[in-house]
Amino acid sequence: MTHKRLREPAETAVRKCMRLQSTESCLIVTDHERQPIGEALYEVANERTDDASIVRYPPGDQHGEEPPAAVAAAMQAADVVLVPTKKSLTHTKARSDATAAGARVATLPGITEEVFVTGLDADYADIKRHCKDLYAQVSGAETVRVQTKRGTDIVFRPGDREWRQDTGIVHDPDSMSNLPAGEVFVSPETADGTFVVDGTMMPHGLLEDGHVLEFEVEDGTVTEVSDDGVREELDAAAEEVGQDAYNLAELGIGTNVGVTELIGSVLLDEKAAGTVHIAIGDDHAIGGDVEAPIHLDGIVRDPKVFVDGEQIDLPSGV
Repeated sequence: MTHKRLREPAETAVRKCMRLQSTESCLIVTDHERQPIGEALYEVANERTDDASIVRYPPGDQHGEEPPAAVAAAMQAADVVLVPTKKSLTHTKARSDATAAGARVATLPGITEEVFVTGLDADYADIKRHCKDLYAQVSGAETVRVQTKRGTDIVFRPGDREWRQDTGIVHDPDSMSNLPAGEVFVSPETADGTFVVDGTMMPHGLLEDGHVLEFEVEDGTVTEVSDDGVREELDAAAEEVGQDAYNLAELGIGTNVGVTELIGSVLLDEKAAGTVHIAIGDDHAIGGDVEAPIHLDGIVRDPKVFVDGEQIDLPSGV
């Protein structure tokens, strides 16, 4: 029996976000470190459809690592897939193949019971509205410049890449979202400048006040990393894919006004309204062309965002 504190967010995910129907199949993909969340989702899904199942496998070593082949095949065969795992499957071939096959997918990478309970307690209609408003401001931009008082000054050029909305509403075939949700994002064709992470970033979690991570970007590639821990993770990925590990993969803008403080969970903190996040590594699953076994997001507080030279309005948040 699911712990009652996990029951309500599981219902939100299955019934509201995914809108699972009685005629559909549903697959829960989890690991032994996130099993209680997986079982909560399975319990609700099993009440909605007779074709619900759950698979569990050992956590991967890093975000973006492919799951076992049997898991990937099961994901492609399902109508609805929910993925509460320690390591992210968002930026994997298994996930993109599942959506290409028509599945509706929600990934919950690095989810904890705390984040599950607090992050799913959100007004997803409100999040969708903020995403729509922000998308209208950035769609079609030739340049997006992000600046902060702590030294971020970087220009992104989306080119022909499509901006996407992560609303948490996953009702259409071949669509996907993170849960918790709330961002508008793009995989830019290129970028140049400096960004300074002062919020949350793995492997550190929530950075202490005054602790910042600095990155230099040239022609869409991260060329300098101030932090040894982050550099070690990127170097490990580079042993497999070379310079693609240092690809400037994503610019995201948070739209979840329900996130009132950063807690050290990238999954939740990157959705906080009033922040941006910038990612390094894989982008093939979000409109780019780089496949890498890593996708590291860093959250930047209190940004100013300029689209083609004009400052835009961000949802108010942390």
